Amino acid sequence: MSQADAFELPKADYTPGVRGPLTGLRVVDLSRLVAGNILTQHLVDFGADVIKVEPREGDTLRHWRVRGVETTWKIHSRGKRSLCMDFRNPGAVPLIRRLIPGAAIFVESFRTGTLEAMGIGPEELLKLEPKLVIIRISGWGQDGPYARRPGFGTLVEGFAGFASMNGFADREPVLPPMYLADSIAGITGAFAALTALREVEINGGKGQVIDLPLLDPLYNTLGPQAANHRLTGKVKPRTGSRSTGAAPRNVYRTKDDQWVCLSASTQGMAMRVLQSIGHGELCDDPRFRTNEQRVANGLELDAIIGAFVIQRTQAENVTFFEKAEVTIGPVYDITGFMRDPHVKARALVADYPDEDMGSFPMHAITTRLSGTPGAIRTPAPRLGQHTRDILAEAGFSPADIEESMTSGLARTDQ
Repeated sequence: MSQADAFELPKADYTPGVRGPLTGLRVVDLSRLVAGNILTQHLVDFGADVIKVEPREGDTLRHWRVRGVETTWKIHSRGKRSLCMDFRNPGAVPLIRRLIPGAAIFVESFRTGTLEAMGIGPEELLKLEPKLVIIRISGWGQDGPYARRPGFGTLVEGFAGFASMNGFADREPVLPPMYLADSIAGITGAFAALTALREVEINGGKGQVIDLPLLDPLYNTLGPQAANHRLTGKVKPRTGSRSTGAAPRNVYRTKDDQWVCLSASTQGMAMRVLQSIGHGELCDDPRFRTNEQRVANGLELDAIIGAFVIQRTQAENVTFFEKAEVTIGPVYDITGFMRDPHVKARALVADYPDEDMGSFPMHAITTRLSGTPGAIRTPAPRLGQHTRDILAEAGFSPADIEESMTSGLARTDQ
């Protein structure tokens, strides 16, 4: 048994049938990979009926396995229903068209122009359902000279400037160790979808197309880089964990070979740091008197703070600085995170029943509504698990459903 397996997590059960604020909202999701799945994960957590239309080999996330378990798929496709079909079959487009009437949201992440080539571009979809909100996920957007380029998040994280800002000055640029661009796009897309739905449902408007590239939301999170460059003529350097806007702000090694992160971005907080570690005289030192001076002399300031922190364990540092009313926290890996009493009290990770692992540590729902909270209703579906049910709801007769199965158009692993 691994160390992580030995941690006792809160026990949770799936809650099928629990009403959510998005109950009754039908979403047809043809997207692949992360951004679309995160987008529809946020919707399904609050009650939307998300139909994942998967190719015969399944969504790509199913192939991101750890010891044979589809861990990424299980997290981001919980609560959804799976319809599996052969997109190359002549009956594929007619089948998709039958799913559209009555749907509120349609999500796709094909290469730009693919939907039009299939004969179901936005104009055709809006004829089938005039109130439909169509979300088109891509790397670079639906227009511009790069519109038809493949758009994996890695490329966007480099292009947007994130990697050039991330890491240390004497080392190579550093890409994020997780799907950052896709995650931000997914969250942005969920907001955009509900914004467009409000136009339909409250203002009596029509359906519309949402152009959702990975690039734009990620660049938006990087702050005023263009304005700063115009003012200074300088490119933001890589500074590791230090900030070019406020100091002190860094990670510091502790006596027990752990780390803490400390941020003192207000004048009063910075002064309390110096006073608490026994260097009150530095509050009047020209190197550290103002934030601008502290940023300019960040290496010297970090050396002074680091010399204090290294004499105490991680827990001792957190306790000490909290008493001094300085914002500090532990730098956790996943084992420290799961052990923390705050994580357990809020059930940020909980064990759900799982057919592969017995129990599966599932992320909590991201936002907590007091009156109509979300719920994790069912585990992520097996490939094609709901194909027959979805075809029946789309008006296929039992004979038509059997024909779809035998012809290879649709499949189920039931």
